[in-house]
Amino acid sequence: MEKLVIKGGRPILGQVEISGAKNAAVAILPVAIIASKGKCIIENIPDIEDVNCIERILEDLGCEIKRENNSVSIDSTNIISMDANTEDVRKMRASYYLIGALLARFKKAKVDLPGGCPIGVRPIDQHIKGFEALGATVTIESGAVKVEADRLIGTSIYFDVVSVGATINVMTAATLAEGTTILENSAKEPHVVDVANFLNSMGASIKGAGTDVIRIIGVKELTGCTYSVIPDQIEAGTFMIAAAACGGEVTINNVIPKHLESISAKLMEMGAEVHEGGDSVTVKAKGRLKAVNIKTLPYPGFPTDVQQPMNTLLCISEGRSIINESIWEARFKHVDELKKMGASIKVEGSVATVDGVDKLIGTVVTASDLRAGAALVIAGLIAEGTTEILGIEHIDRGYPNIEEKFRSIGADITRVTI
Repeated sequence: MEKLVIKGGRPILGQVEISGAKNAAVAILPVAIIASKGKCIIENIPDIEDVNCIERILEDLGCEIKRENNSVSIDSTNIISMDANTEDVRKMRASYYLIGALLARFKKAKVDLPGGCPIGVRPIDQHIKGFEALGATVTIESGAVKVEADRLIGTSIYFDVVSVGATINVMTAATLAEGTTILENSAKEPHVVDVANFLNSMGASIKGAGTDVIRIIGVKELTGCTYSVIPDQIEAGTFMIAAAACGGEVTINNVIPKHLESISAKLMEMGAEVHEGGDSVTVKAKGRLKAVNIKTLPYPGFPTDVQQPMNTLLCISEGRSIINESIWEARFKHVDELKKMGASIKVEGSVATVDGVDKLIGTVVTASDLRAGAALVIAGLIAEGTTEILGIEHIDRGYPNIEEKFRSIGADITRVTI
């Protein structure tokens, strides 16, 4: 068991490199099994526990996995099972991407219902709707999703709600369907586009990813390719917020600035300076920033995954901020931990009212989920005294070498075995 120990109150200065996107990597790796010939070599893979978990799942199915630095090679030509039923599957939310890939390639799959961060109910009804529209029979039995089809036929599918997972899963299944599939009210997130680009690199015919209408013309087979994952929008946003909270000046490299526009706009509204480069953003802040209101929305709106880190910044901003969490109903579990440090936050349903305080005080806190952990790291960086963060296995799911990256820009943060 480990914890992070942070001595706060120091500005952070310098440059930090952003890793490959967690949300893209954990979709692309399982989707790679759709290739019936050749190897998929996927580059810019982050060194995080969620990736390790997906790799173990793929090996259990019969894939040959080779990892070298930030590159993963997947040979799925000799898959021996269409039944994913391990503990890794049950704890890993992104394991549901196996359903679409296995259904497309083998016309059947059985995947245990997955878990993930405890941030709210995440039904897969839109996934099921899409698979059934393509011609599959879907049943839930003994805690597993079972899908079967004699053949998949392209059709028009309108998602009742915008769902990243359903968009990726149904898009994947449709790549090998007969005819044309049109997905309407699709998610537009950068990792949806990344998965579409990856599938196209294997020989798929997908157009419109990044808009709310995606058109897929079915092909007969997909083959291996070499592909590089996009930079992590959420990791970048976390460092941007940390720079604004701690003061100083930080350049965040290996990013796509357009993916960060909603975060940049809020930081500038608060009084921070944000300067975009070709593949970098620089955040500079002096003194106390001012309060703002935030509503989380699907991309290109303000990302729900950055709401919790931003909450920490608002805790020490001047004035009253309102956070409206419109995506996940249980994404305020970090609030009680911030209150232990002196924050003034009131939560009513999906809305948090944050009254800025002069300072936070270091204490012992526990991360309840991935982004809550990031929020507490930022709180520790700005707090007076020492902060100890428990539950850091959540942080390791999505932030590679977080303490090393923060130390490289001047933070006093250490990982300790307890």
